[in-house]
Amino acid sequence: MARTLSSPQVLKTGASAPSFQLKGVDGKTHSLSEYKSKATLVVFICNHCPFVKARIGDIVALQSKFKPSELQVIGINSNDPSYQDEGFDNMVKFSKEYGLNFPYLIDESQDVARAYGAVCTPDPFLFVDGKLAFHGRINDAMEPEAKPTVPVMENNIRALFTGKKLEKDFDPSIGCSIKWKN
Repeated sequence: MARTLSSPQVLKTGASAPSFQLKGVDGKTHSLSEYKSKATLVVFICNHCPFVKARIGDIVALQSKFKPSELQVIGINSNDPSYQDEGFDNMVKFSKEYGLNFPYLIDESQDVARAYGAVCTPDPFLFVDGKLAFHGRINDAMEPEAKPTVPVMENNIRALFTGKKLEKDFDPSIGCSIKWKN
């Protein structure tokens, strides 16, 4: 596992969310424009990463805390599908195993990850009213075995919903590097 910090290189605060049309584990094609919630959390995840496995329950819980009109989480897997434990069939298994309550989409071309500037898993991008408001961690647990004590993403969503300005618009997430195709 190559420990990688997320990077603010591509999308800057206030940038529009790059659009996409990607196949989900439900077999349907999903586009960003079909989601009409106030906030959209696009999280680059995968099936094998210990950081993702450690935080996926927190992401599922986060989606459960908000109405669909308030928050829509979208998981995107941009790893090389031929990498061990990756690929669409393993995404379907992962989705069932972890009880995902949000769309889990495959970015086989890796173009969406590049458009967002995603480099690790998990790499979360929070958009409010279609504009990037926060790029960073789900919570303060930065190692797979760590127990979270501060729900960073939830706190930021609630602050933004009440019109508050965030202290930080970038607070790097850490995880495995995205497995790029050769």
